[in-house]
Amino acid sequence: MNPNRPAHPALAGVPVSVLDRSRVREGRPPAEALRDTVDLARRADRLGYHRFWVSEHHSVPGVAGSAPTVLAAAVAAATSAIRVGTGGVMLPNHQPLVVAEQFGVLEALFPGRIDLGLGRSVGFTDGIRRALGRGVTDADGFEDQLAELLGWLDGSQTAHPQVHARPAEGLAIPPYVLATGEGAGVAARAGLPLVVGDLRRRDRLLAAVDAYRRGFRPSAWAERPYVVVSGTVAVAGTEAAARRLLVPEAWALAYSRTRGSFPPLAPAEQVEGLEMTAKQRGFYEAALAGHIHGTEEQVASELGGAVVESGADEVLVTTSTYDRAALLDSYGRLARLAGLTPRPAPADPRPAPGAP
Repeated sequence: MNPNRPAHPALAGVPVSVLDRSRVREGRPPAEALRDTVDLARRADRLGYHRFWVSEHHSVPGVAGSAPTVLAAAVAAATSAIRVGTGGVMLPNHQPLVVAEQFGVLEALFPGRIDLGLGRSVGFTDGIRRALGRGVTDADGFEDQLAELLGWLDGSQTAHPQVHARPAEGLAIPPYVLATGEGAGVAARAGLPLVVGDLRRRDRLLAAVDAYRRGFRPSAWAERPYVVVSGTVAVAGTEAAARRLLVPEAWALAYSRTRGSFPPLAPAEQVEGLEMTAKQRGFYEAALAGHIHGTEEQVASELGGAVVESGADEVLVTTSTYDRAALLDSYGRLARLAGLTPRPAPADPRPAPGAP
């Protein structure tokens, strides 16, 4: 396969990006998950991926990514060309001025490479929401918070005279809205790009995309609708090997549905040897179903079909598994089937041994 020629014509010219959630692995410290995220970003940069985004989760045993702006800074510092951002900052958890300031600092340090992906979720449990000083209904104010944040970025806000988001004001920091269903309308009314998932629930995804395109209002941020479809993709030498990549995350989801806590990822062979209750088995099989996975040829066909069906402008892929070598191999195969152009490794800034 020509590494610069996609295996499916629909993938030609379509940017492919990565979302990583810094998943903790069983028996390993959360700090390692964060270092793994930075390492994966380096690999994605070299492989030619368009963006690398990190997520926000609070008090989740299986996810180390609780401070996405801090992690994005580490990722940007470790990479050279790939765009870096958040998928996303959960705006109801934060003051819009502070978010604008944080991303202004990122953009000032890494000009032309920073994205601001925004979501409307609040903490997963009552305890987390109380710790954050938020409630369930705070998500209802997302559209107003978004408008305030955009005003801090472009200097148009008037609610707080003589207050400015420095150094963000006036910088080109492209915002994106992560949404499904009603949230797609928020992106459309604001005239912002939409990130929508997941690829398993195709009818729901397509309905959100259609509503977004119908309601889109051109803005200073985007002249036309821009759709990023997101979902889990796993690629391996065989379909069975690709399916095994999905096993640890599927069990974590099943466990969370029956035990109320989202755990670290367990090895696939350990999960496959578990005796599950009927309820757990049902959640587990449901969590495995529908993801795009298989050989390079199979994934190219499925992913290309999803792009055609949705008219997507970009694909954002997220894959979580215990086996890091298999994960890195999957992203390498995906880059190849998508026809991504590898980037050269940056020159080592350290002087050669013996150099003055």
